[in-house]
Amino acid sequence: MLENMPSAIGQALSSIRPGLNKITSASPDLAAPDILRITSEAFAHEGAIPSRFTEDGAKLSPPLRFENVPAGTRSLALVVEDADSPTPSPLCHMLAWSIEGGDGSFHEAALDADATPPARCGALFGKNSFMRPGWLPPDPPRGHGAHRYCFQLFALDIVPELEEGSGRGALVKALAGHVIARGLLIGTYERAG
Repeated sequence: MLENMPSAIGQALSSIRPGLNKITSASPDLAAPDILRITSEAFAHEGAIPSRFTEDGAKLSPPLRFENVPAGTRSLALVVEDADSPTPSPLCHMLAWSIEGGDGSFHEAALDADATPPARCGALFGKNSFMRPGWLPPDPPRGHGAHRYCFQLFALDIVPELEEGSGRGALVKALAGHVIARGLLIGTYERAG
């Protein structure tokens, strides 16, 4: 959608970015030790996300691995947001919860809307900022600069009682007071202007 936006508009909006202090894990209600390890074989922390996983490529969700999940974890939740979208709040690219509560992984494309339940590790999908379930591929405006895509993982002492298709606000409310650990993986993507 934004791949056709003129570079001049992206450059004009380059100072509009919500920042890391507005991503979901920055909420005081979700404070917890940062001990979860979330990684991807496709990109390093703060490294570039290959175009295969973006609007410019195959649009697949990237593979993810999560480790160091503490004892007592009943489920995990994943929120992926663009901390640099030209919007007041970060753009939401993925919501998933009821993920099996232990070390595990998502294979490439496991977070896509049409992924089969076994590939999802039990996850239920919420609506991203485009009001669709599943992975919303990175699609930053040309000339806006590098965007940081924040893969935020939360270990919970509950399994949230949310219907599939719920939004970010409902998920954050359900997580409040139940996060026992969290982790963060940041990938970047930029369209040259």
